[in-house]
Amino acid sequence: MVDRRRFLKTAGWAAAAGWIPSRLLAHDMHAMQAAPAGRVGNDLCMHAMGDVTRMPGLVDPAKLAPFVDALPVPPVLVPAAGKPLRIRMAESTQRLHRDLPPTRLWTYGRAYPGPTIDARKGQATEVIWENALPVKHFLPVDHAICGAEADKPEVRAIVHLHGAQVPRADDGYPEDWYVPGKSRRHRYPNTQDAATLWYHDHAMGINRLNMYAGLTGLYLLRDEHELGLGLPAGDQELPIVLADRLLREDGSLYYPDSGDANAPWVPEVFGNLTLVNGAILPRADVQPRRYRLRVLNASNGRFYHLRFRDGRPFQAIGSDQGLLPAPVSMRSIFLAPGERADLVVDFAASRGGAIELMNDALPLMRFAVGQCAVRDDSRVPDVLRDVPRFTERDVSRSRELTLDEYSDCVATPMLMLLGGKRWHDPVTETVKLGTTEAWNLVNLTEDTHPIHLHLVRFQILDRRPYDVDEYMSSKTLRFTGPAQPPPAHERGWKDVVQAYPGMVTRIVATFDGYKGRYAWHCHLAEHEANEMMRPFEVV
Repeated sequence: MVDRRRFLKTAGWAAAAGWIPSRLLAHDMHAMQAAPAGRVGNDLCMHAMGDVTRMPGLVDPAKLAPFVDALPVPPVLVPAAGKPLRIRMAESTQRLHRDLPPTRLWTYGRAYPGPTIDARKGQATEVIWENALPVKHFLPVDHAICGAEADKPEVRAIVHLHGAQVPRADDGYPEDWYVPGKSRRHRYPNTQDAATLWYHDHAMGINRLNMYAGLTGLYLLRDEHELGLGLPAGDQELPIVLADRLLREDGSLYYPDSGDANAPWVPEVFGNLTLVNGAILPRADVQPRRYRLRVLNASNGRFYHLRFRDGRPFQAIGSDQGLLPAPVSMRSIFLAPGERADLVVDFAASRGGAIELMNDALPLMRFAVGQCAVRDDSRVPDVLRDVPRFTERDVSRSRELTLDEYSDCVATPMLMLLGGKRWHDPVTETVKLGTTEAWNLVNLTEDTHPIHLHLVRFQILDRRPYDVDEYMSSKTLRFTGPAQPPPAHERGWKDVVQAYPGMVTRIVATFDGYKGRYAWHCHLAEHEANEMMRPFEVV
């Protein structure tokens, strides 16, 4: 416990000083020592899982030829007024690399990622989501965790449009699942500002498996303001969906388990291969001009520290909930699961060159820049949109909410909670429609948790280190350093926030739009599946 507390204090001070080591937050398996036989965990990964990336029978990424496959671009669906889209969830196979056998996946529209839905503000989108999945799961279901009990059907699904402001019935609430052979019609009003949204499975207790199997896709909401800015568009706008996986040498997905058939859940899952739009180490052939990259971290648990190998700068123009107030020049960006980044990179000075996108020191993909000069009429304005900042005066109520972890007698994490409550405990966050609240996320754990609220967009007010020991013993919140405002690329509207260990992270949201019961949770899929998710009610 002393070592744990020392770690939390150090992490809090490091974050306050503006330097959290990327590998610490990213849980990068390449920075970890393999666990000795009979022992799990290590000094950086606080959760109980050995280094599965070197298990016999798994694909070794070093043996795959890099940049031989073209970057896949998902098909685009443009909704038509009065005509619903029909998208089927079904089992399919897909070759993830030229040198690997096809992989069995569960997909939307028979491909991973699923089709990109290209929607317009003010024009509602209706989608009929058909569940044509098999009735048996091919990944290890844990019947001991909440919502996946043995009396429930093994295969269930419900689509959540992440980041959308929608009525309760269309939100994809975790308990609204339905079984193979059934379908559900969802209506998305599209009344919010332009943003990079995404859809994924949210079925209670098994969405960690369904997402790992491939149930993910992008939803780009556009508005007239954004379209009038002159940003790169058309073929110069590329989706970049990142997700790590483990693969057996026969091409099949490997999802690690605890070794206990009656309780196979593991606290976190990390792969040694990163899929970019469903391909391993792909290549995108681009022109020497500006490109807009719509980046999504769709991993279950991995954080990405993105940069270009040559250190070139790029511009961040948007985050989860749309455009930033102004472009931010950066050389790297750190994305948690569920987060999105809207980036512009200029390849004009790199004619005939090869530019690699990296996760720390590991390549993810290559941009092969053409030789021919081209005309580029796109631009990145100095002002993107007005984002009025919340202040303390805007807040009608503040809530103190803890992020908790409970371990067994050998310090193996067994349960993660929010506010010390389980999913089925009575609702404690009841919010009046139209009010603005500050949620103070007190992280008592050793992990960075990406916290997502359904229905609303929010702003990060600040992060501040505190004495974890004192809080644990007396519930007294004593700060140990100054409050840190968010960096420029986090000063837009968000729907996922990285809550650092040893820190209190304050977010502010106006709960408008719709009444009803929604969810908030950690977006580490294995945490969310084991009760790090709570309902809140707008009344």
